[in-house]
Amino acid sequence: MSTREPAAPQLPALPVTFRPTVTRVVLLSIGAAVFATLTLVAVLLPAGEAVDWSAAERVAFSLGGLLVWAVLALLSRPHVTADAEGVTVVNLTVRRRLAWAEILRVNLRPGDPWVTLDLADGTVLAVMGIQPGVARRTALAHARALRALAEAHGTAGR
Repeated sequence: MSTREPAAPQLPALPVTFRPTVTRVVLLSIGAAVFATLTLVAVLLPAGEAVDWSAAERVAFSLGGLLVWAVLALLSRPHVTADAEGVTVVNLTVRRRLAWAEILRVNLRPGDPWVTLDLADGTVLAVMGIQPGVARRTALAHARALRALAEAHGTAGR
């Protein structure tokens, strides 16, 4: 058995966006299914019988499904976009713009839930847009591509 290093990834054309597509599809599909199911249940609830469900209660039932869908949409939001000037990291509720020179290293260690960036100011920034949980090979390829971009455009490789 040979212990070959993986080939250096080719730099993707800029701008490029990395996002956990499988996770996004699953979350949005589940949200739609929950909303549709609760809306159907709200429509089918008995009216004018021993237990009477008012229109407001039916709407509230359906809005509960919409709330679940909204939360799952928020969880599917993370992505990272790289362009010639730098990187935009969008996590659940925070968007941060970084110049290439601010990124010292792109990390994805075994067991990490997502990529992290070591920044020039000494902090670490989570990049939830690259997650190896569901699509490990894709996440590794995206992490390698982002690392290659950071090394080519930033100060990390100098």
